[in-house]
Amino acid sequence: MGELQHSLSRHRKYIFFLLAIFVFCWGITPYKAIFGGLILGTAISFFNHWLMVKRMHRFNTALDRGKKVQSLGTMSRMASAGVAAIIALRYPEHFNIISTVLGLMASYIVIMIDFFIHFLIKRKTGEER
Repeated sequence: MGELQHSLSRHRKYIFFLLAIFVFCWGITPYKAIFGGLILGTAISFFNHWLMVKRMHRFNTALDRGKKVQSLGTMSRMASAGVAAIIALRYPEHFNIISTVLGLMASYIVIMIDFFIHFLIKRKTGEER
């Protein structure tokens, strides 16, 4: 398994852990709408991350075979984020729109934090690319 596969596996674990924390907090705190929005946004963010990984594999395979390269699915990811926003706006008693938008950014935040941590680890151990 390549380094990219390891990092994608780590991202998936971190996002599931984050979702578990949000579900736990949703269950024990009185802030149901805020954590509901975080859960909704993070779930859609995880779906978008999974979709991007799937499209990246297709993209790499097409490049290796010398075939025409398809898009990476920007419109479908934007549409799913739009659906999350519509759900949050339609049911404000269950989902806070601001926390939904923050949840939509969760996978990108996880990717940045993971990159930064592994950059520091590689720098500390002296590994260079």
